[in-house]
Amino acid sequence: MKKKIHHCPVALSVSYVGDKWTLIILRDIILFKKNRFKEFKASRGEIATNILSNRLKMLLREGFIEVLNPLGTKKSTQYIATDKGLATLPMIIELYLFSVHSMDLSLFTQTELETKKELLENPTLYKEKILMEYRGFVQDLRNV
Repeated sequence: MKKKIHHCPVALSVSYVGDKWTLIILRDIILFKKNRFKEFKASRGEIATNILSNRLKMLLREGFIEVLNPLGTKKSTQYIATDKGLATLPMIIELYLFSVHSMDLSLFTQTELETKKELLENPTLYKEKILMEYRGFVQDLRNV
């Protein structure tokens, strides 16, 4: 299959992350430090197994994530964000900020309410904190 050539940076970005599940998976990886198939499957979004498999394959192929497989088994497979994947964090934050004010606060957990407060107070500081924490998390995974 011939790959479509995009002549617009926005169109290219949307071709990668323009569907609901891709950004949800990247959110789960970066913000919630989920790194296993079963963890993504258990997310609140209730993604279908075939869609999850397809999105993970695309994210791997396009360089947004990579695989750690310390034991060489299917069960030990872990997915981590690459620098390209981490570059989606500002988009995820902006999408969050775009809609958080219109959501019913009763839907939020205590942790989500704390995250909302922290993010609204200083989005830049929040982004830096998340990136630092995530890089530490990945370093710990690599050292196991």
